[in-house]
Amino acid sequence: MKKRALISVSDKAGITELAKELVQLSFEIVSTGGTARILTEAGIPVINISEVTGFPECLDGRVKTLHPKVHGGILAVRDNPDHMQQLKELGIDTVDLVVINLYPFRQTILKEDATLEEAIENIDIGGPAMLRAAAKNYRDVAVVVDPADYPLVLEELKQGTVSQDTKFYLAAKVFELTAHYDALIAQYLREQSGRAEFPQLLTMTYQKQQELRYGENPHQQAVFYREIRPVAGSLPTARQLHGKELSFNNINDTNGALDLLREFEQPTVVAVKHANPCGVGTADNIFEAYQKAYKADPVSIFGGIVAANREIDRDTAREINKIFIEIVVAPGYTKEALEILKQKKNIRILELEEIQAALPPNTWDIKKVLGGVLVQEADTKLFQDDKPWQVVTNRKPTQRELEDLKFAWKIVKHVKSNGIAIGKNGGSLGIGPGQVNRIWAVKQAIERSGKEVEGAVLASDAFFPFDDCVEAAAKAGITAIIQPGGSIKDQLSVDACNRHGIAMVFTGMRHFKH
Repeated sequence: MKKRALISVSDKAGITELAKELVQLSFEIVSTGGTARILTEAGIPVINISEVTGFPECLDGRVKTLHPKVHGGILAVRDNPDHMQQLKELGIDTVDLVVINLYPFRQTILKEDATLEEAIENIDIGGPAMLRAAAKNYRDVAVVVDPADYPLVLEELKQGTVSQDTKFYLAAKVFELTAHYDALIAQYLREQSGRAEFPQLLTMTYQKQQELRYGENPHQQAVFYREIRPVAGSLPTARQLHGKELSFNNINDTNGALDLLREFEQPTVVAVKHANPCGVGTADNIFEAYQKAYKADPVSIFGGIVAANREIDRDTAREINKIFIEIVVAPGYTKEALEILKQKKNIRILELEEIQAALPPNTWDIKKVLGGVLVQEADTKLFQDDKPWQVVTNRKPTQRELEDLKFAWKIVKHVKSNGIAIGKNGGSLGIGPGQVNRIWAVKQAIERSGKEVEGAVLASDAFFPFDDCVEAAAKAGITAIIQPGGSIKDQLSVDACNRHGIAMVFTGMRHFKH
């Protein structure tokens, strides 16, 4: 009995080779448009889709396969006598193999100059309909969406038939593709609409970038997925120049370093350990910035992540190489710097040219919980738009203190809550992350600051519920504090600052990070 294959592909890779093999296996080939033309030019006998439907392709090719003689041949259940009788009465031939890939919507929207009209024209209608029909009827029809599966199908056909296990695998792959395709269209159109509200139904799609050796711990399997449309300045767009593949924790920690680095315009180095900053330095050049970041916590930076927003030069590379660093990420490296860093076998060197790119509008922060996801706007603001801050104490901060307060506020925004950051002269000192109460975070940050704490400033990601934090800061020699305010006991902290001559600023904006 003659078998029939329906072939219609936008990705022509390997299609003539597949079709030639199918003809050798006694398949008739039904095809459409450009695919039919390519197969015919290759000397492969082809039945044009119009010969099957008895109807010409129309509307610039928008309508060609949406016809009962196509879908009937795909959807008929072979061991259902009524189905087969109806096909006979209607003159419909069965289709045994469907080979389709879709209009290149993704490739279209990835072009810088793509227009909405061009994107719309590359939304496939007939292709997904035929794929879904074939996948639904997988017991009788083999359906192929990926050229990588051509050898598998051919191998089994040469043995007689495509197995039920393979047909089921191929059918599942169809719905993965069509779900991805529709989700990508939905995301693109939502962006184009300019509406920022959260949709009632949220569908998102990602592509596998890397299979990881393991997750947070060796007993956990893990994969890194990236967004389909590249995000400037994001880790998936970085180019690795040296070292082993990134691990799960490498990726998570480096992402945290980049988040903090975006807060700064001047030359800055951020050191991160376990997703928390352990050292931050700003200066007139990247060498001095690194020295400040290292000096902040020379213990924790060991085995950590170093992110810089300027090119790494020879002298900075030499300083970095004095200790073990897991990852260095920067917008570029001098030739000498790269040669120096590559002397360390295990260091991972990443180049991220657009490292200072701002987050795109309407960026979401997503956290997975069991049974659902939490979605929120990304925390892109540092201060309130209309009122950056308010001095609430008798003593106002000096100009140097104001600069350090803003510096420390940028850092504490990216410290796990309850978070405290102490800074001085454009360099971080002690950082107290992730404590279950604020006074512990303050004491931890003060202890880690050492003797340098005297004359430094302190930032808190949320308000002080009591005056104990101010008392501890005063005892250590802190001269200025920045915090959101908003506690019913704010006045206790204000009074404590006034007693000790500490300047305090309220920002009116909290920066919890969980």
